[in-house]
Amino acid sequence: MGGRGVTSDQEPAELPPRIGRPPAADRSEVAAAALDLFSRHGFARTTVDAIAAEAGISRRSFFRYFDSKNDVVWGDFDALLASMEAWLAGVDDDVPVLDALTDAVVRFNAVPPEAEAAHRQRMSLILQVPALQAHSTLRYAAWRDIVTRFVARRNGQPEGALLPRLVGHLTLGAAVAAYEQWLAEPGRDLAELLTQAFAALDLHLDP
Repeated sequence: MGGRGVTSDQEPAELPPRIGRPPAADRSEVAAAALDLFSRHGFARTTVDAIAAEAGISRRSFFRYFDSKNDVVWGDFDALLASMEAWLAGVDDDVPVLDALTDAVVRFNAVPPEAEAAHRQRMSLILQVPALQAHSTLRYAAWRDIVTRFVARRNGQPEGALLPRLVGHLTLGAAVAAYEQWLAEPGRDLAELLTQAFAALDLHLDP
């Protein structure tokens, strides 16, 4: 991962609240308010207090929704991970391992048309803002662990074996490459890019 960040070298500044905005009712509205501020002022210059003011909630309420400003960008990542692992656990053993992983990742990254712009903004931040890279490492490790456990189970190997661990890293790299291409070429279909990236791995994983 790499690319030029969208942050500013200036010190973080408190941003004025939007007058007349109704209080946010749920986590998604707080995230939407944060993404709007990130797009207008940059990630680094947007403070938690500014997000809370924009969303019409208190600073304390913000931390009921998210542990940090970094977590806002990831949305419902943890819930989606749990869903992906549950889906893989139910895949028939007759389905080739790489086919199952491809389907799981495409499902995991499925975005309805009306949410695509916000998702594109999230991924631009995740892949391009240096301040988010350390945080991304932890999230990606959890993603890789799910793939590793699935491959280990299907191949009858320990989770710490080389093959399951290698597949976790390779598939994450393929997914990130597909996302970078999706961001670079607006209008491309994300599911198609993910499928192409996984097919290019040409892994022979079935015992």
